Amino acid sequence: VQLQASGGGLVQAGGSLRLSCAASGSIFSLDAVGWYRQAPGKQREFVAFIIRDGSVHYADFAQGRFTMSRDNAKNTVDLQMNSLKPEDTAVYYCNAQKFGTNSWGQGTLVTVSS
Repeated sequence: VQLQASGGGLVQAGGSLRLSCAASGSIFSLDAVGWYRQAPGKQREFVAFIIRDGSVHYADFAQGRFTMSRDNAKNTVDLQMNSLKPEDTAVYYCNAQKFGTNSWGQGTLVTVSS
């Protein structure tokens, strides 16, 4: 599975961004799609993931601020991020799982200024 993440950018604290992850083939054929992030000098961490039945799971820091969804028309899995904080600054990656295979996109940079 090939993945293309987009939507990153520079935003002020309290602002919003919407990230998109486009996949080769139908997103509904994927077992799960996740968003992860990696801040400078830190390990990559889980943000949220959606599984085939549409249920979504969030990391504690994302709960209530981030919303993950599938866009049928665009064939993307999106991450709406609201109330952004400087500590949300990171490269955000999408990940897809299909038949036991794990695929990563190239990442999109999100920078939140204070």
